[in-house]
Amino acid sequence: MKVLITGAAGFIGSTLAHRLLDRGDEVLGLDNLNDYYDVTLKHARLARLTSREGFQFEQLSIEDKPSLDNAFKNYAPDRVVNLAAQAGVRYSLENPQAYLDANITGFLNVLEACRHIGTEHLVYASSSSVYGANTAMPFSVHNNVDHPVSLYAASKKTNELMAHTYSHLFNIPTTGLRFFTVYGPWGRPDMALFIFTRKILAGEPIDVFNYGNHRRDFTYIDDIVEGVVRTLDHTAPSNTNWNGDTPDPATSKAPYRLYNIGSNNPTELLRYIEILEDCLGKKATKNLLPLQPGDVPDTFADVDALIQDVDYKPSTPIEVGVERFVKWYRDYYKV
Repeated sequence: MKVLITGAAGFIGSTLAHRLLDRGDEVLGLDNLNDYYDVTLKHARLARLTSREGFQFEQLSIEDKPSLDNAFKNYAPDRVVNLAAQAGVRYSLENPQAYLDANITGFLNVLEACRHIGTEHLVYASSSSVYGANTAMPFSVHNNVDHPVSLYAASKKTNELMAHTYSHLFNIPTTGLRFFTVYGPWGRPDMALFIFTRKILAGEPIDVFNYGNHRRDFTYIDDIVEGVVRTLDHTAPSNTNWNGDTPDPATSKAPYRLYNIGSNNPTELLRYIEILEDCLGKKATKNLLPLQPGDVPDTFADVDALIQDVDYKPSTPIEVGVERFVKWYRDYYKV
C-alpha cells in the first residue's frame, strides 16, 4: 500500500513512517521542516528514514496548494495520514495566525487533494484539547465538544467539521484521531517530559503549572502509532443507524469516524515527575505556578469506540514509557 504522511519529520509522523515501512508499505513523507522547535531533531528523525527502502521525502508546506497537489498527483497514494499542523496550546495565544494557516488552510488543501485523486481513506490528527471546558470524565467521542478553550483546540475541532463535510459531499472516508498527551523517544522539545528532563539534568528548576494538580492521560508513542495504523486499515464506514434527531458526534451517515487514542489511565503530574526523577536518579526543584490560559486541569480518554471498532487499547505503563524516553534522551544528547 502507498501511504502519504504529512508532518513526516515530526514526532508521530516519523515513528508512523517506520512502522509502515516495517510491514512493507511504501511511504511518501511531506514536511516543511519549520523552526517551531529544534530543526536538527527533525533532520535527525528524517535521516533515519531516508536511508530506508520504500521511503521518499519532499520538503513542502501543506499551505502551499500547488506543491501539495503536485505531490499527490505524482505519488498517487492509496491512503493519507495528515499529521502536519501547528501544535501547542500556549503558542496559539502568541501566534494565532500560524494555526489558521497550517491547521485550517493547510487541512483544506489536504482535503481537496484527497478529493481530486480519490483517496481510499484519510486519517488525520485531532487532539484531546477539543474537549475544552468539558468536565465529565472520561472524555467520550460521543459527547459534544463545542466549547474549546484555546485556538489550537478550536482549529482541531474545525478539522473534524471540515472532514465531515468532505465525507458527506464527496464520499471520502475520513477518520479523526484525538491524541492524548503523546510522549516517548524522539519526542517534541516543547513538551513537558522533554523540558523537565533537560532542566533536571542541568540542575535548573522546572515550572509546574496548576501547582502540579494536573492529571493527564499520558500515552506512549508506540501505542499512538499502533492506533493510527489500525484505524488507517479500518476504512471509516457509514453508520446506517445514525439518527439526526439524536445525532452521534463520533459517527455519521457519511463515511466518518472519530476516536480517542489515550492510555485510559490518567496520571497526576506530580507522580509523572516522580517517575522521571527515579529514571534520572536526580530530584527536581519545582517552581509551582497557577493554571495557564488555554490549559485544562485533567484529561482522561474513553477508548471504548477504539476497542469496539479496531480491537485496540493502549497498554504501555507510564513507568516503562518514561524509562524508554530517558534512555533515548541520554543516548541522543550524550548526557
